[in-house]
Amino acid sequence: MSNSVIEEKRATLVANLLSIAIPLVVVILLGIQTKVDLGAWTKTLPHAIGAINSLTSLLLVLGLIAQKSGKIGLHRLAMTSAFALGAVFLVCYVTYHFSNPSTKYGGSGTLRSVYYALLLSHIGLSLVVLPLVLRAFLFALTNQIARHRRIAKYAYPIWLYVSTTGVMVYLMISPYYGHD
Repeated sequence: MSNSVIEEKRATLVANLLSIAIPLVVVILLGIQTKVDLGAWTKTLPHAIGAINSLTSLLLVLGLIAQKSGKIGLHRLAMTSAFALGAVFLVCYVTYHFSNPSTKYGGSGTLRSVYYALLLSHIGLSLVVLPLVLRAFLFALTNQIARHRRIAKYAYPIWLYVSTTGVMVYLMISPYYGHD
Protein backbone atom coordinates (compact mmCIF):
# COMPACT_ATOMS: atom_id res chain seq x y z
CA MET A 1 0.00 0.00 0.00
CA SER A 2 1.41 3.41 -0.96
CA ASN A 3 2.16 6.11 1.60
CA SER A 4 -0.52 8.38 0.13
CA VAL A 5 -3.18 5.70 0.55
CA ILE A 6 -2.07 5.06 4.13
CA GLU A 7 -2.07 8.81 4.87
CA GLU A 8 -5.54 9.19 3.38
CA LYS A 9 -6.85 6.28 5.45
CA ARG A 10 -5.37 7.87 8.59
CA ALA A 11 -6.88 11.25 7.73
CA THR A 12 -10.26 9.63 7.06
CA LEU A 13 -10.06 7.80 10.39
CA VAL A 14 -9.29 11.09 12.17
CA ALA A 15 -12.24 12.76 10.37
CA ASN A 16 -14.51 9.87 11.39
CA LEU A 17 -13.35 9.98 15.02
CA LEU A 18 -13.81 13.76 15.21
CA SER A 19 -17.28 13.44 13.66
CA ILE A 20 -18.24 11.14 16.53
CA ALA A 21 -16.21 12.64 19.39
CA ILE A 22 -17.21 16.29 18.96
CA PRO A 23 -20.97 15.73 19.20
CA LEU A 24 -20.46 13.32 22.13
CA VAL A 25 -18.42 15.91 24.04
CA VAL A 26 -21.08 18.55 23.40
CA VAL A 27 -23.88 16.25 24.61
CA ILE A 28 -21.90 15.37 27.74
CA LEU A 29 -21.18 19.04 28.48
CA LEU A 30 -24.81 20.02 28.01
CA GLY A 31 -25.83 17.23 30.40
CA ILE A 32 -23.42 18.16 33.19
CA GLN A 33 -25.45 19.93 35.86
CA THR A 34 -22.51 21.23 37.91
CA LYS A 35 -20.55 23.75 35.90
CA VAL A 36 -16.94 24.77 36.47
CA ASP A 37 -16.44 28.42 37.40
CA LEU A 38 -13.94 29.77 34.89
CA GLY A 39 -14.81 33.39 35.58
CA ALA A 40 -17.30 36.00 34.50
CA TRP A 41 -15.58 36.39 31.11
CA THR A 42 -17.22 33.16 29.96
CA LYS A 43 -20.60 34.92 30.04
CA THR A 44 -19.44 36.92 26.98
CA LEU A 45 -18.76 33.79 24.92
CA PRO A 46 -22.25 33.61 23.34
CA HIS A 47 -21.60 37.05 21.84
CA ALA A 48 -18.25 35.87 20.49
CA ILE A 49 -19.96 32.76 19.11
CA GLY A 50 -22.56 34.93 17.37
CA ALA A 51 -19.78 37.03 15.84
CA ILE A 52 -17.87 33.90 14.78
CA ASN A 53 -20.98 32.48 13.07
CA SER A 54 -21.59 35.82 11.33
CA LEU A 55 -18.02 36.01 10.06
CA THR A 56 -18.14 32.35 9.02
CA SER A 57 -21.26 33.01 6.95
CA LEU A 58 -19.58 35.97 5.24
CA LEU A 59 -16.45 33.94 4.54
CA LEU A 60 -18.50 31.10 3.08
CA VAL A 61 -20.25 33.49 0.70
CA LEU A 62 -16.91 35.10 -0.20
CA GLY A 63 -15.43 31.64 -0.80
CA LEU A 64 -18.24 30.72 -3.18
CA ILE A 65 -17.98 34.01 -5.08
CA ALA A 66 -14.21 33.57 -5.34
CA GLN A 67 -14.58 29.98 -6.58
CA LYS A 68 -17.20 30.97 -9.18
CA SER A 69 -14.90 33.83 -10.30
CA GLY A 70 -11.93 31.50 -10.72
CA LYS A 71 -10.03 33.14 -7.83
CA ILE A 72 -8.91 29.86 -6.32
CA GLY A 73 -6.35 31.45 -3.97
CA LEU A 74 -9.03 33.68 -2.46
CA HIS A 75 -11.41 30.71 -2.33
CA ARG A 76 -8.82 28.70 -0.37
CA LEU A 77 -8.16 31.59 2.00
CA ALA A 78 -11.86 32.21 2.66
CA MET A 79 -12.71 28.55 3.16
CA THR A 80 -9.63 27.83 5.30
CA SER A 81 -10.49 30.87 7.41
CA ALA A 82 -14.09 29.64 7.78
CA PHE A 83 -12.76 26.20 8.77
CA ALA A 84 -10.40 27.77 11.34
CA LEU A 85 -13.29 29.83 12.74
CA GLY A 86 -15.18 26.56 13.11
CA ALA A 87 -12.42 25.36 15.42
CA VAL A 88 -12.50 28.63 17.39
CA PHE A 89 -16.30 28.36 17.57
CA LEU A 90 -16.00 24.86 18.99
CA VAL A 91 -13.53 25.94 21.69
CA CYS A 92 -15.78 28.86 22.66
CA TYR A 93 -18.92 26.71 22.63
CA VAL A 94 -17.36 23.96 24.74
CA THR A 95 -15.87 26.48 27.18
CA TYR A 96 -19.20 28.26 27.56
CA HIS A 97 -21.21 25.09 28.18
CA PHE A 98 -18.52 23.69 30.48
CA SER A 99 -18.83 26.76 32.69
CA ASN A 100 -22.40 28.04 32.25
CA PRO A 101 -25.89 26.56 32.28
CA SER A 102 -27.83 26.62 29.03
CA THR A 103 -29.93 29.71 28.52
CA LYS A 104 -33.68 29.17 28.30
CA TYR A 105 -35.52 30.86 25.47
CA GLY A 106 -38.07 33.26 26.94
CA GLY A 107 -40.15 34.08 23.89
CA SER A 108 -43.65 32.82 23.27
CA GLY A 109 -46.16 32.19 20.52
CA THR A 110 -45.05 32.07 16.90
CA LEU A 111 -41.56 33.35 17.73
CA ARG A 112 -41.07 30.44 20.11
CA SER A 113 -42.02 27.99 17.36
CA VAL A 114 -39.72 29.72 14.88
CA TYR A 115 -36.88 29.72 17.41
CA TYR A 116 -37.17 26.00 18.15
CA ALA A 117 -37.58 25.10 14.46
CA LEU A 118 -34.39 27.02 13.67
CA LEU A 119 -32.57 25.60 16.69
CA LEU A 120 -33.50 21.99 15.96
CA SER A 121 -32.64 22.24 12.27
CA HIS A 122 -29.39 24.03 13.18
CA ILE A 123 -28.37 21.32 15.65
CA GLY A 124 -29.42 18.42 13.42
CA LEU A 125 -27.66 19.75 10.36
CA SER A 126 -24.54 20.67 12.36
CA LEU A 127 -24.18 16.95 13.04
CA VAL A 128 -24.59 16.15 9.35
CA VAL A 129 -22.25 18.85 8.08
CA LEU A 130 -19.29 18.09 10.36
CA PRO A 131 -18.11 14.93 8.57
CA LEU A 132 -18.87 16.52 5.18
CA VAL A 133 -16.77 19.62 5.90
CA LEU A 134 -13.95 17.55 7.35
CA ARG A 135 -13.84 15.43 4.19
CA ALA A 136 -14.15 18.41 1.84
CA PHE A 137 -11.26 20.05 3.65
CA LEU A 138 -9.23 16.83 3.58
CA PHE A 139 -9.80 16.41 -0.18
CA ALA A 140 -8.84 20.04 -0.82
CA LEU A 141 -5.67 19.69 1.26
CA THR A 142 -4.65 16.52 -0.58
CA ASN A 143 -5.43 18.12 -3.95
CA GLN A 144 -8.22 15.66 -4.74
CA ILE A 145 -10.21 18.41 -6.40
CA ALA A 146 -12.81 16.20 -8.11
CA ARG A 147 -13.65 14.52 -4.79
CA HIS A 148 -13.55 17.91 -3.04
CA ARG A 149 -16.08 19.34 -5.52
CA ARG A 150 -18.39 16.33 -5.22
CA ILE A 151 -18.63 16.57 -1.44
CA ALA A 152 -18.52 20.40 -1.29
CA LYS A 153 -21.67 20.48 -3.42
CA TYR A 154 -23.49 19.03 -0.39
CA ALA A 155 -21.34 20.38 2.44
CA TYR A 156 -21.40 24.03 1.38
CA PRO A 157 -25.16 24.77 1.49
CA ILE A 158 -25.56 22.86 4.75
CA TRP A 159 -22.58 24.67 6.31
CA LEU A 160 -23.94 28.03 5.17
CA TYR A 161 -27.36 27.16 6.60
CA VAL A 162 -25.85 26.03 9.93
CA SER A 163 -23.70 29.14 10.33
CA THR A 164 -26.53 31.48 9.29
CA THR A 165 -29.11 29.85 11.54
CA GLY A 166 -26.52 29.99 14.33
CA VAL A 167 -26.61 33.79 13.99
CA MET A 168 -30.42 33.83 13.88
CA VAL A 169 -30.71 31.60 16.97
CA TYR A 170 -28.17 33.79 18.78
CA LEU A 171 -30.08 36.97 17.94
CA MET A 172 -33.33 35.42 19.14
CA ILE A 173 -31.97 34.12 22.46
CA SER A 174 -29.49 36.90 23.28
CA PRO A 175 -32.08 39.01 25.18
CA TYR A 176 -32.39 36.14 27.66
CA TYR A 177 -28.72 35.75 28.58
CA GLY A 178 -28.26 36.38 32.29
CA HIS A 179 -31.96 35.73 33.09
CA ASP A 180 -31.40 32.14 34.27
